[in-house]
Amino acid sequence: MNFETFNFHPSVAAGILDAGYVTPTPIQAQAIKPIMKHHDVMGLAQTGTGKTAAFVLPILNRLFPRQGDGTRALIIAPTRELAEQIRHEFETLGRKTRLKCTTIYGGVGINPQIQRLKRADIVVACPGRLLDHIRRRTIDLSQLEVLIIDEADQMFDMGFLPDIKKILMHLPQRRQTLLFSATMPNAIRNLAQDILKNPVTVQIGNRAPAETVSHALYPVSQHQKTALLLKLLDNTKAGSILVFTRTKHRAKSLGRKLAISGYRTASLQGNLSQKKRQAALDGFRNGSYQILVATDIAARGIDVTRVSHVINFDIPSTPEAYIHRIGRTGRAARSGEAYTLVTNDDKNMIRAITKIIDTKIEERILPAFDYKTAFSIQNDRQQKQRKTRRNIFRKNNIRSKNI
Repeated sequence: MNFETFNFHPSVAAGILDAGYVTPTPIQAQAIKPIMKHHDVMGLAQTGTGKTAAFVLPILNRLFPRQGDGTRALIIAPTRELAEQIRHEFETLGRKTRLKCTTIYGGVGINPQIQRLKRADIVVACPGRLLDHIRRRTIDLSQLEVLIIDEADQMFDMGFLPDIKKILMHLPQRRQTLLFSATMPNAIRNLAQDILKNPVTVQIGNRAPAETVSHALYPVSQHQKTALLLKLLDNTKAGSILVFTRTKHRAKSLGRKLAISGYRTASLQGNLSQKKRQAALDGFRNGSYQILVATDIAARGIDVTRVSHVINFDIPSTPEAYIHRIGRTGRAARSGEAYTLVTNDDKNMIRAITKIIDTKIEERILPAFDYKTAFSIQNDRQQKQRKTRRNIFRKNNIRSKNI
């Protein structure tokens, strides 16, 4: 099968050719036809399966040629990075159609967005800023033909479901609706039942990471993690490495430590400005940074095909989050490695992850790592810190008595 099978308009087909697309991925092969027939679609697929193009191409084909003013397609995404990724896909594949696509999200000025919305056929939006535009009446959704909710499970995890329900109240009832999700928690299943009409379900390996990814666990004490990570990096022949932490503070701190150790490193976490977030992503994509340290939420929308390793510095909070993280490597038929640093407190989550990926994960001990010395160094450091704190307390106590 090739893309000629779908009989796209020549202007859309030209964009496919320019982008170098030859053979549809499984989700594209299964989803494009029902979308082109204007069916509602429930798509279950991991990041890296080609799902963005699966809805971008039929939408371009439907909206071309351009007709009048007003937004005709709306894509709701959980993060700015994912919104920009989707916009880039529309602009790449739709270059010959002259359809206008714009993004709207918070953290940047609203007035330039208002001006771009006046000319936009396709809008990719994050929920909060979209609601802001709806309240201000600076977006015209009366002509909307297609609604896409992308990464629905992440939208739920980030607390956006109430916003989504408010947005739906302002949309035309007669529309085509597409919902894409990597997993199907009950809240998303209920949402799908409410908004999809006789949907076609397309499911592509939604319960396990790609077969091109190999997994390994590295048992370690919490205080030895940074030292073990540095030794792993020293012993690993890797390309681009994505390191996950559970908190913004730890992402920033770990990124700084890796940079001090000589690695070309950037951190991606929620406290960064949009300009700095984009600079970190661009640097990771073009190879200026070898390592990107990120939190789960900040990493949504990272689309880098050459990630060779994903390292879970902190174990994820859910098995589904593990699948999302690991989906960043082993893409486009390339092999990938997934390392997870685990402590004794992580046993229950390891069991849950093992169950969801349906395979036993190998435990490894790094021969080059001196666990006892690392423990001793860490103990010495902690003792010095405690001694310093005691001295400070004593001095302050003496001062207070003198007063």
